[in-house]
Amino acid sequence: MTIEQVSPRIARLLTTVSPFLDFYNSSKWRQRRHEPNISDFLLGNPQEMPLPGFVDALQRWAEPQNKDWFAYQDYQPEAQKIISKSLSAHRGIEFKPEDILITSGAFAGLAVMIAVITNPGDEVIFISPPWFFYEGMILEQGAIPVRVRMDEETYDLDLEAIEAAITESTRALIVNSPNNPTGKVYPPETLKTLSKILNQASQKYGHAIYIISDEPYSRIVFGGQSFPSPAKYYPNTFLIYSYGKTLLVPGQRIGYIALPPNMLEKSAFREAIFAAQLFTGWAFANAILQHAIVDIEKLSIDIEHYQEKRDQMVMALRKQGYDVKLPEGTFYLLVRSPLKDDMAFIDLLTDYDVFCLPGSVFEMPGYFRMSLTANDEMIARALPGFEAAINKAQEIGQKI
Repeated sequence: MTIEQVSPRIARLLTTVSPFLDFYNSSKWRQRRHEPNISDFLLGNPQEMPLPGFVDALQRWAEPQNKDWFAYQDYQPEAQKIISKSLSAHRGIEFKPEDILITSGAFAGLAVMIAVITNPGDEVIFISPPWFFYEGMILEQGAIPVRVRMDEETYDLDLEAIEAAITESTRALIVNSPNNPTGKVYPPETLKTLSKILNQASQKYGHAIYIISDEPYSRIVFGGQSFPSPAKYYPNTFLIYSYGKTLLVPGQRIGYIALPPNMLEKSAFREAIFAAQLFTGWAFANAILQHAIVDIEKLSIDIEHYQEKRDQMVMALRKQGYDVKLPEGTFYLLVRSPLKDDMAFIDLLTDYDVFCLPGSVFEMPGYFRMSLTANDEMIARALPGFEAAINKAQEIGQKI
């Protein structure tokens, strides 16, 4: 039997990520990813040992202090207090502890919020190029995904296109800043105008249109700039965060949904979110991670070093002839492929033991994405390969 026969619904969801999964499962990277001498820029996975402080925290808090240490945990009050204090300091907004709903990462937070605020037939707008799973997560709830392209010159939100996409059925807009894959941090001016657009549309259609603000990279910003959250400008914003990026431990799932202080109907939303976490498959964070949040909250990868890697790669790639913008945040670079067929260029890079993600798998054909989680040795090994690949691509272009 085929998956279509076993579960037509799941088969339909898989079509939304089939370009990524096809590449992930059948690429040369899949075959060679464990080889010690390759340069792996493909995904945001760690390429070095984890932060010692994180390992220490897990070991310290794994020691049980009472009989309920490993019992069912939804939201530990002490963890809520620690997170609310830190988030308030980072965002300049006074979040209350009871408005921090702790989840098993941002992935779960997104799924829960889409489930809470949509009914079948509702529309959810998301920005293209998107994170791989937005469309499928919207479809899973019976809602309708509405794709709006970013401004391709500035990588900013195309506010006119967003406004034009809003209908009576629009229930939410997903905003991802700093953005994966562009690295764009949406500025306050953009977010203020977006707030006006959504307020006017909410009044016009007689129901709130929410922002689901996907902010897992919000502490990974460069150049000393601050990160502006949509929650600062639009009260109907569900702020979603994950510690997996800041700590570079994507397999250890803890994050949260935060409700801004001036959001209406917070009590009802807290109740609905709790219920959705139950029925999503216990989407609460692991007990040990909640115990350890007092230590985890203080930790971070070395942002200055990531900025150094960003600057090194951008400078070197531009010198070699690549077209690449300077990302303002995240740990990704988005690079224009020297060949129109980005899949062909990615294949060419593998000849030099360099592995990147083709733009065709995330709605950016003609580009490729590379992750700065690659370690210093990988970067040093890769630079001659990038140069050889672009030279080869130019030869191919001349032959065509």
